[in-house]
Amino acid sequence: MQMTKQFLMVGLIGILSMLAACTKSDHDQKAEQEKSATSHDKAEILPYLDIQESKAKYALPFCEKKNCIDIDIQSIQTKDSWLNSWVEQKLAYVVQAQIGQNQKINLQKAINAYVAKSDNWQDQYSKNQAYELHITTRVASQRNEYVLLQVGLNSKQEEVTVKDRYYFFVANRKLQKEVNILDILQKNQQSNMNQIVQDHYQKWLKQQSAEVQAEAPKKLYWGQADWFFDSEGIGLHYRANQISKRAGQFDIYLSTAQTKALLQPEIYHKMF
Repeated sequence: MQMTKQFLMVGLIGILSMLAACTKSDHDQKAEQEKSATSHDKAEILPYLDIQESKAKYALPFCEKKNCIDIDIQSIQTKDSWLNSWVEQKLAYVVQAQIGQNQKINLQKAINAYVAKSDNWQDQYSKNQAYELHITTRVASQRNEYVLLQVGLNSKQEEVTVKDRYYFFVANRKLQKEVNILDILQKNQQSNMNQIVQDHYQKWLKQQSAEVQAEAPKKLYWGQADWFFDSEGIGLHYRANQISKRAGQFDIYLSTAQTKALLQPEIYHKMF
């Protein structure tokens, strides 16, 4: 009887030890999972941008002429170094676009090309005025990793004055890449997006002058168009003279329901 009690006691101790070990293992596993989840959550949280307005970094050549080129570019600085570089790239693109160029160069080289174009214009005739270019930059919208950059400009080149011309660019800070409209759509919704665009375009085209209707394309290509997002949905932006030489600005705004139906679900929930 005494021997039986000893065996029972040893068995009970063994079972309790196993239970304690299992409990500890489960606890350790749960703690590790919680730690992993916490680390993942931290990785998802991007640093606060802390956007500050600042003058873009570029230099103008010394000018001995009576009429010197006038360039003023206001940019932004943030806590995100990649975004800062991307903003500079977009400014370089916008400057080049004013003189019909599109090369992968930095802002200073874009400024140099713009100055050279102005100098060439002035050299053609003594009374030709130097170019004028004024640019403003701002983050127009921001949601999670998605940032909408708006670049606006006023210019005067070869007696042609441009006011309130806008460019829109969207970046994904997490992936550190620019995002175009095709990147966010569900593949099986591209035809529906095209139908929406063409319906808006045909309605707009009917309201334009006969000259614009004759020059403008029958269908509007939108795959590389400037696009934007706000609190309600996405939209497309076409600058004046972009569709045709005489055409005015054209914007397409999609409703919340349309936006939700067209966008990839994971992108929609992060952007809206």
